[in-house]
Order: sequence, then structure tokens, then C-alpha cells
Amino acid sequence: MARPEKVLKYCPSCGSGLFKTDSPKSFKCDSCGFKFFINSAAAVAAIIENEEGEILLTVRGVEPAIGALDLPGGFVDPMENAEDALKREIKEELNLDITELKYLASFPNEYVYKNYSVFTTDLGFACKVKSFENIKVDDDIADFQFFNPKEIDFNKISSNSIKKILKYYLSDKKQ
Repeated sequence: MARPEKVLKYCPSCGSGLFKTDSPKSFKCDSCGFKFFINSAAAVAAIIENEEGEILLTVRGVEPAIGALDLPGGFVDPMENAEDALKREIKEELNLDITELKYLASFPNEYVYKNYSVFTTDLGFACKVKSFENIKVDDDIADFQFFNPKEIDFNKISSNSIKKILKYYLSDKKQ
């Protein structure tokens, strides 16, 4: 994994090579004084059940964790709220229309893309969709499958944050 301090070498303001770690979450340029902070990016994940109470899991079609099971969702775009991002991502990935959503919980994650660590806050939502009639995979999804919650193999889930969102949902459902 390449943490930001191992990858970021040049100041994004002046281009100087004197861009150095200032604190565990920031860099400072010795030339122009520009301070760059490493902040968390927002991402969304949807838990969607079918009529039988099975949970929809996707198969990642791209790195990181290609081939692993995941919840559908993705990054929140700049100036987009989490709810709109979730609706957009579910439409892009699975051609489904969300009719209801309920915020569940958030968990931190380290998303490593092309040897660069992007720190995320993954927001989990329980969702209902209009219909599964026109479901199809697209974007960065290779496949999907519905799972009985008792049969989910958490060792095949793509990240710790997605495991935690699923476990939170399932434990909340038992109560």
C-alpha cells in the first residue's frame, strides 16, 4: 500500500519538490507555504433485499479486490449529497431505482487504488427498489447474486467497512 506520504512528492500549488509531511494528516510546502490535508472521501453502500429477504451482493469487476463480493454503491461526487449519490450509483451499476432509503451507520476504510491509499468514510443505507425486473450489471460490477443472510461468507467480502455495514444491518434486524 502506498500511503499519501510515500506518493505525494510535489506541491499542488507551486510544483516545488519541497512538499513534506507536516503532521500525520497533512503536508506543507517549504517553498510557498501551501498546506495540503489528507481528508476522508465519502462513499455510499446499499443493502437491498428481495421479496425472500435475500441480500443483493455484487461481484467487483475492477481493482481493488476484483472478484470479491461487495455492496453496490460508490463514491460521492463533489457537491453531491449521500442520498443522491446512492441513487445515482445504484442506477449506474444495476439499473435499479431506489424508492426508499434509510441511513444505517458509517465505517472508515482504506481504499487502495493503483497503489495509492484513499481514506474513505463508507455510509451504509438500507434500501428498497421499485423492481428487479430490469436489473443488469454495468459500470464496475461484474455480476450480482442474492444471498440468504445466514449464508454470506464474510471472508469473500471486499473490505472491512462493507463487512461492518452488513453485520450492523443484520444485528439490527435481529432486534
